[in-house]
Amino acid sequence: MNEMNPELLASLSKYGQMATYGLAVLAVLILFGHLIKLLITKDYKAKYDYINMYEIKLLWRASLLLIIAGAIYANTLVSESGMLWFFVRIFVSTMFAIIAGVIIQNILKFYYPFYIEKRLKYLRYEPRISPDGRKMRLLSEEEEDVYLDEGMQAEENAFSIDYDVWIDEESGYTHIEKYNGRLTALKCSECNYQTLKVTNEEIIQSPTVTEEGELMKHYSCGYCGHKERKSFSIAKLRQEQPA
Repeated sequence: MNEMNPELLASLSKYGQMATYGLAVLAVLILFGHLIKLLITKDYKAKYDYINMYEIKLLWRASLLLIIAGAIYANTLVSESGMLWFFVRIFVSTMFAIIAGVIIQNILKFYYPFYIEKRLKYLRYEPRISPDGRKMRLLSEEEEDVYLDEGMQAEENAFSIDYDVWIDEESGYTHIEKYNGRLTALKCSECNYQTLKVTNEEIIQSPTVTEEGELMKHYSCGYCGHKERKSFSIAKLRQEQPA
């Protein structure tokens, strides 16, 4: 069995530990920065948007850095200097890192969102405070229409956007917050409201094994009535392999 140069092995171990500490520190800084951002963001809506947009992404990046750091560090603990064992432990540590990554990714993708949803629900419906220091009341769907313009109402009717209207009943001060709705709609290029939805799809050209096809989508704005269409490519058909 070929033996590795002791000096090379010592250098790999030294720089491996340095890389481990560097990646671990970077992961901690990401988590610490995220925590500080949550602590200094006092506005409920701003905190809602930040958590909804960035928290899972930041947790995944920090987890990935820690997994890589752990895999590198594991290779610095073994004193066996054989060339074969060197590659074996790299392979084994890489496999464990991939498994750990898949597990954490699935947790963040399928289970952690339930935890986030509870926090977001609290942030969305916690009473807002008016400039005069009074608690505001969240209006019902029927009550809020008075404070929404026609475009906003059209966005709600399309279920693409949901507006919350808070009111200070003593002073009459109102505060409107915008949230994503249940269905997806695009922003209309004419009125700029998120009310442009697909009304019809047609295949202009069917795909073959040699050429791509063409799909035409027709859109209509639920507010201003603007219509437009967009062309999309359809992938070539797969050529069946003879049995």
